Amino acid sequence: MNKIVCIVLALAFVILLSDDMSAQCAMCKMNAENASEHKDAGIGEGINAGIVYLMGIPYLLLASGAFVFFRHKLFKR
Repeated sequence: MNKIVCIVLALAFVILLSDDMSAQCAMCKMNAENASEHKDAGIGEGINAGIVYLMGIPYLLLASGAFVFFRHKLFKR
């Protein structure tokens, strides 16, 4: 059990701490590039951060649900 928790935490840190995350669809990328040509130079970074945030929430919910399920299953014996 302890080994599984360490592996999951290590994977979470690798995913969360990666520097180069570009999670933009084609339409978002086009809007960010058009905005950077004009006055809003930092809008692309904001769009990227928002996309990564919205993408991460379902994975966190799924992981916490799986953790509770398997913890209950293992300690029920």
